[in-house]
Amino acid sequence: MAEADTETGQETETDETLFEAPLIAEQERMVEAILFASAEPVTIKDLAGRMPHGSDPAEAMVHLRKRYDGRGVRLVKVGDAWAFRTAPDLGFLMQKETVESRKLSRAAIETLAIISYHQPVTRAEIEEIRGVSVSRGTVDQLIEMEWIRFGRRRMTPGRPVTFVVTQEFLDHFGLESARDLPGLKELRAAGLLDSRPPPGQGAPDDEDTQDDDDQGEMFDEE
Repeated sequence: MAEADTETGQETETDETLFEAPLIAEQERMVEAILFASAEPVTIKDLAGRMPHGSDPAEAMVHLRKRYDGRGVRLVKVGDAWAFRTAPDLGFLMQKETVESRKLSRAAIETLAIISYHQPVTRAEIEEIRGVSVSRGTVDQLIEMEWIRFGRRRMTPGRPVTFVVTQEFLDHFGLESARDLPGLKELRAAGLLDSRPPPGQGAPDDEDTQDDDDQGEMFDEE
């Protein structure tokens, strides 16, 4: 075994291999195991904290993603994290469960849409865009659903808090980032928007005027 050379100051062979990282194939297996065992998407930073010293989880992720390309399970990016998800074209295989769904109220949809497309946005800005006040109940329930969260406070008088969409929101809709949000046509096709005119246009809507002021309901019963 090579010893340290005090004259040249060169590192010994022992020092060079003391923290030798696992082979990239083994790192790939480690990343795969962590992602499969995790209930939530995992960031590269979290992976690096769990893997042996000298590992490169980002490089291992590149190899792992290629290996799952075209498979029934895909490795997808959710915000700044990674997770395994069923391939979109095989989603019909998972639709045997009976799901009771309730549509979001018009006020909730509009509030969520404004936040997702204009984030970070304050309550006052949401109300200005909608043309009506936003009830605390609507915002609170969107937060409880973990689809929106508080962002940074604005450096303006009063330092109002802002709202942004969450990683759970992106994951639910299969988006990598808010930049991947669909346009109006796609939203209507998905049933997330209807053809009714926005507030302030056309005849007044009792639901719209009362929803925010009195009821604050998140869901419309079907």
